[in-house]
Amino acid sequence: MSTGITKEEAQSFGKVGVLFGGRSAEREVSIMSGTGVLEALRSQGIDAHPFDPGQRSLAELAAEKFDRVFIALHGRYGEDGTLQGALELLGIPYTGSGVMASSVAMDKITTKILWLKAGLPTPEFAVLDDASDLPAVAARLGLPLIVKPPHEGSSIGFSKVDAVDQFGAAYAKCAPLDDSVLAESFVSGREFTVAVLGTGAGARALPVVEIVAPKGNYDYQNKYFTDDVQYFCPPQLDEAIQAEMRRIAVEAYRTLGCEGWARVDVLLRDSDNRPFLLEANTSPGMTSHSLVPMAARAEGMSYEALCVEILRSARLKIKG
Repeated sequence: MSTGITKEEAQSFGKVGVLFGGRSAEREVSIMSGTGVLEALRSQGIDAHPFDPGQRSLAELAAEKFDRVFIALHGRYGEDGTLQGALELLGIPYTGSGVMASSVAMDKITTKILWLKAGLPTPEFAVLDDASDLPAVAARLGLPLIVKPPHEGSSIGFSKVDAVDQFGAAYAKCAPLDDSVLAESFVSGREFTVAVLGTGAGARALPVVEIVAPKGNYDYQNKYFTDDVQYFCPPQLDEAIQAEMRRIAVEAYRTLGCEGWARVDVLLRDSDNRPFLLEANTSPGMTSHSLVPMAARAEGMSYEALCVEILRSARLKIKG
């Protein structure tokens, strides 16, 4: 595992804000992520301070005079470009992707459109509203289908639809969370994730992690609050397939314009071992159950070293 950083480097970061909590449905997870990041940075001698945008104003954020911030927020108002825009206006360098990439990656529909345009594999989809012809959608995409809100994470609002008469309940579950609803072809296969660090030509994938959940149910509870999910890094999988997963993950990351770090979720279809991209998370979890730290450990990078590497990448993205 990596050892620490020098006192000089720790001081060079200046006053660092760790932003966590927020107002999204993932607030609880964000608090766990941010607390871990805060402790890790402090353990390296970095002058790090907590800041919760869900409880404090942007005026207070400006008054803190942070030299840079580590974004450990998940979901809306933290991962979707809104906070990134505020930080650009305030002139505070920040970790992760900029305004456009954050907002695009947060919208699973736009993400899929861009990936398909780039020739990257992702399951077929339809956008649902109150007037949608659900039998026609089922006929075109086939059953079962995955139904989910396109702007939420952590499997919030997620349903698997096995018959047309289940659409109503699935849609009702999503409707309070989003103006539109995403229906996606179900891919039967193994679930993986690939963390990506860096920017542009320098972006690189960390080792692949396989996720094996009870009865295939990798939901919010199993992700963060139980020990029932098994993780394998590296997985029992041909290296050529892993290399292809890493390749398309990096291409997916670059296509969206991501930088700093992100996590790309991938399904490997049982029938032909073909990988399909599901979504990109531009501010992934950093809890004890989280997958980016797990992949970093497999490469010999400690949690603390990972947090420092991400912090090093903090910058303003808009030139002016």
